[in-house]
Amino acid sequence: MRSDANIAGPMADPVPGPRTEPGDTSAGGVAPRGDAARETPPPMDDTPIGRAAQQAVEAMNRAGEGLPRPAQTRIMVVANQKGGVGKTTTTVNLAASLALHGGRVLVVDLDPQGNASTALGVDHHAEVPSIYDVLVESKPLSEVVQPVPDVEGLFCAPATIDLAGAEIELVSLVARESRLQRAIEAYEQPLDYILIDCPPSLGLLTVNALVAGAEVLIPIQCEYYALEGLGQLLRNVELVRGHLNPRLHVSTIILTMYDGRTRLASQVAEEVRGHFGKEVLRTNIPRSVRISEAPSYGQTVLTYDPGSSGSLSYLEAAREIALRDPHVEQAQQAQQQLQAQQVQQTQQVQAQEVRPGQQVPVQQGQTPQTQAPQAPAQQPQAEAQAQQYGSMAEGTQ
Repeated sequence: MRSDANIAGPMADPVPGPRTEPGDTSAGGVAPRGDAARETPPPMDDTPIGRAAQQAVEAMNRAGEGLPRPAQTRIMVVANQKGGVGKTTTTVNLAASLALHGGRVLVVDLDPQGNASTALGVDHHAEVPSIYDVLVESKPLSEVVQPVPDVEGLFCAPATIDLAGAEIELVSLVARESRLQRAIEAYEQPLDYILIDCPPSLGLLTVNALVAGAEVLIPIQCEYYALEGLGQLLRNVELVRGHLNPRLHVSTIILTMYDGRTRLASQVAEEVRGHFGKEVLRTNIPRSVRISEAPSYGQTVLTYDPGSSGSLSYLEAAREIALRDPHVEQAQQAQQQLQAQQVQQTQQVQAQEVRPGQQVPVQQGQTPQTQAPQAPAQQPQAEAQAQQYGSMAEGTQ
């Protein structure tokens, strides 16, 4: 069948007269700007798809850079007795971020709901060996740990519905509050981080986690309801530190579900930072649909949508946590104290080397002082100290 357009001949121009084609500058013609703009495709970075792709590439490159590994395994307890503040979401996404940075990470799911196991894509039905068998049946932790399929270096000790009755069964057991601690100490596989996801309560499961861990990570939702029960959690941390685990301390507070469009979120964030200071991470976790969608696919947000705002926020939060290694901080503090002592000793030596009647060299902003004459009995002592610290004084001068 032939088309009628083939036999009708060329279509008459509905607008008579000369016209200028786009890009044709002959006869004084100038290309219209609108047509030229439509002819030129926009750069990839200016489109939503291009920006998302660029963010995803930057996120994966940042994840592949690697972070300094801790000197020894860091055991972090993610706890908050209020539900719905993002404990499980924070646990699985921080664990995946640390694993993508090159660490070996174990997630211990202590919540009977088993949401952390679901988010990591690990089986946790009734017949699967779980953390319940470790706590109640004294099964080795190595027999229940499973690798996470999507993230290399990430492992999970799943929770089943049997864990719901574990608190009642633990009451009659010996050393009921330290059973998880002994299981972790007997685990022989090398690990950089252990993140323990606690249930929204302050029962024996949470106490087991606080006894086993050294650091407490508290997710706080940017709403005032999330601040009400925080005092009770801090009191429990103090009780456990005073009686069961002297090394326990609150090391990290992370603000979740942050909505920068509301004044309430900014006020809560400012109040939390004003009260806790440096324990609060600079990175806030925003409200993100991608973070909520990821568990339904058995994934973390880092594998579900690497370029999303939630993924980038958790990557940056993991970087902050990795650089906050308490052993590194203690070494830096000791070095700073040593340097301060050396500077103080040097200043003392310089002050003693000044002759009587001369002004003591002072720093800017200080009042000049005149060296008082020393007693003859003190002069040999000053000379001895000057000789002892002479090399140090020359180095600073």
